[in-house]
Amino acid sequence: MELLFVRHGQPDRSVTGPARSDPPLTAAGRDQAERTALRIAAEEPPPTELIASPARRSQETAHPIAERTGLAIQTVDDLVELKMPNWDGVPREVIRRRFDESFNREPPRWWDGLDGGEAFRVFHRRITKALLAVLADRGVAPDPDHAHLWTVDEPTRRIAIVTHGGTNSVAIAFLLGAVPTPWEWRRFRSRHASISALSTLPFARKHVWSLRSFNDLEHLPPVLRTR
Repeated sequence: MELLFVRHGQPDRSVTGPARSDPPLTAAGRDQAERTALRIAAEEPPPTELIASPARRSQETAHPIAERTGLAIQTVDDLVELKMPNWDGVPREVIRRRFDESFNREPPRWWDGLDGGEAFRVFHRRITKALLAVLADRGVAPDPDHAHLWTVDEPTRRIAIVTHGGTNSVAIAFLLGAVPTPWEWRRFRSRHASISALSTLPFARKHVWSLRSFNDLEHLPPVLRTR
């Protein structure tokens, strides 16, 4: 089995103006999404399924992939990004100041998230639970007797998953068996519309997850490689 973790394209809040909790893509983000779709649709073998978070930026990134591959978008609500405080209409400089003020907290406090937002421990549990459910529905499950080994019923499945930087970082770290931290997004940092691929390889009569590529941006020209 292969999972293609696609980060959404550049959202409107990355550029100017007050924040929005569910922003659309910018013009650059739509260009990134189209180029990502061309890349994924041209690869062999083609993806067999397309999954996305419910966020507008994820759906708008997934839409061109659906058009070019003929796959329906399967929306999984619990794959949405870490939930921030309600910042609708708040100036970006105010949000940036709050992030800066919180950046040097003691490590244990990072598990609590930002005041008014989702705790990282809750986010980590939500993402891993949703990922395990997606995989279980497709005959993939952790081996109960051996850590980091998995059973895989249909190794030929190839699934594109369009979500977020935080979601993807937690999912990738979890599949690779990394010890959880509340700063996964710093350990596995990806850019907009990047592709990270993990595949299962047979081992010891089971399977292991192998990181094939991370933060792949070869389909984007340098001017479109945004954070």
